[in-house]
Order: sequence, then structure tokens, then C-alpha cells
Amino acid sequence: MAEKIQHIKKQEPSEEEQRAQDLRDIEDALIDNKEVILKSLSTLKHADDRGVISLLHGLFADGDKVLQVLAETMNNEENTKAIRHLLLLMGVAGKLDVEKMEPLLLKVNEGLRRVGEAGDTEEKTGYVDLVKSLKDPEVNRAVTLLLTFLKGMGQETEQDMKTGGESPD
Repeated sequence: MAEKIQHIKKQEPSEEEQRAQDLRDIEDALIDNKEVILKSLSTLKHADDRGVISLLHGLFADGDKVLQVLAETMNNEENTKAIRHLLLLMGVAGKLDVEKMEPLLLKVNEGLRRVGEAGDTEEKTGYVDLVKSLKDPEVNRAVTLLLTFLKGMGQETEQDMKTGGESPD
């Protein structure tokens, strides 16, 4: 009768066989991801053409010096305030309802277009001219819109402020 197998020795591939298998795996991955790899190479080429790769290389090569200059620049009180203001503006911009702003911005663009077409004029507008212009439906609509806007600006908004009542300056 045969002896019982007590120990199974796992057969490991030789170094050459492992290398050949690794190359096949890499080749398969390259073929499976051909489009992504080609796009990545194209992106790198464009970045190199525009000097971005050289900039990044220099940044990483002299990283400590760059960080020191950046830290010294950030330590400047004016820059600290500018960053604080920028962050505050970004927070406010996130609260803006762009869908509601679109019609208003289109009207502002149209108004700017008309001002550009009219150019500078020496014509003076008196009180009577202002009152007469209110009869024009377009002017009346614009004045009504402006008054509504001013009422909204005058509304109390302290509860929405993130600065805690402090001036950002």
C-alpha cells in the first residue's frame, strides 16, 4: 500500500516563468485600457507642450524652497485677508440661486448692449424727462425690478451671516 501524503509542496515558477507571466499581465492590462492610456499620453504631451511638466518638475525638485516662499507669502496680512475674503465669497456664491439669477443677468446684458450702442451722449435728462420715461413699459418694468431688488437688499440677513457679526477686514 502507498504511503500517505503528509506534506504538499507548492510548485513555484522559476524567475523566468514569473517574469514572462508578469509581462503577459502587463500586456493584457495595456490592451484592456488602450483608450485611457492613449488619452493620458495625449494629455501629458499637451501639458509638456505648455510647460506644465517642466513647472511641476521644478516644483518637486525645489519643493522645500517653494513651500518656504509660499508660507512667507501666506504670512502677509494682506494675503491672509484676501484668502479669508475669497473663502467668504465662495460660501456666498454657493448660496446664490443661479436659476433665478439667469433672467436678471440676461436683462443686465441687454441693458449693457443698449448702452454700448447708444454710446456717450451730451444730452441731459431732466426731472420731467425722468417722469415721462416712466410711462415707457420697459423703463417702468426696470424701475419696478430695481425697487424689488433694493427691498431685498434692505431685508435683515444677520442670521445668515457666517462672520458672526465681525467685519471681514
